[in-house]
Amino acid sequence: MVTSPLQVLHAAERPVAGAAPLPRLLIAGATGALGSEMVRRLAGSGRFAHTQVLAREPLREGLRAVRTTLVPGDDPPAWPAAAADVAVVLFDPPRLFHDRERALWTPAPSHLPALAAWLHASGVRTVAVVLPHAPGRLPEALKRGLASLDEHTVAAQGFDRLLILRSARKPGAEPAGSLPVRLASGLLGVLRYMVPTRDQPVRAACVADLLAHALRLAPPGIHVATPEQVWQAAQGDAEGVARQWLQPAP
Repeated sequence: MVTSPLQVLHAAERPVAGAAPLPRLLIAGATGALGSEMVRRLAGSGRFAHTQVLAREPLREGLRAVRTTLVPGDDPPAWPAAAADVAVVLFDPPRLFHDRERALWTPAPSHLPALAAWLHASGVRTVAVVLPHAPGRLPEALKRGLASLDEHTVAAQGFDRLLILRSARKPGAEPAGSLPVRLASGLLGVLRYMVPTRDQPVRAACVADLLAHALRLAPPGIHVATPEQVWQAAQGDAEGVARQWLQPAP
């Protein structure tokens, strides 16, 4: 008996008896280079039943198993509950030349506590937050812990797993000033090139790769990746860094 390709495809799509259902993923802030990489990497991994992306306006989905979830306004407590198991929160602003990204909902840091409460009420048990920081502005102890009261509020929600990734970024542009100020800024500008390599920004694909491994390997609890660990993962062995970070040897 000859089996047609259509029968093979139908058989592959049938759920396996006794197999555990795949978790449902929700991404808040799927904008910018980082958001695009997260959607591509996580939605295409085959580890999630489907991926929801928060949006302000209806969008036509172009990826399989990816759909938009409309949210009214910027007040998460007023949103209807969603249905998800894993959530990723990003703060990458939308790129102005991507019309699609303007329709997506982008959280601000001030939204984090309310957003976390909404995610917990929606059934989310694992949350990953990617927080960029300015080099040199965080004490060394805070790089390795919860750096703000908002993050403490998120941790107090009672998620099974909370992952926080701190990724370096370039310093912002200096505001224009008087001639002496501009002259001094120009003379001291060479110091910007002395920022340690570990604090230089890493590619969005590297951060997405590290997070994908972390979501797979992380045990219950709160896990914070420092900028040094994110930089190390960007050198080529993201899975090895994730294992060392989340499953350290006794």
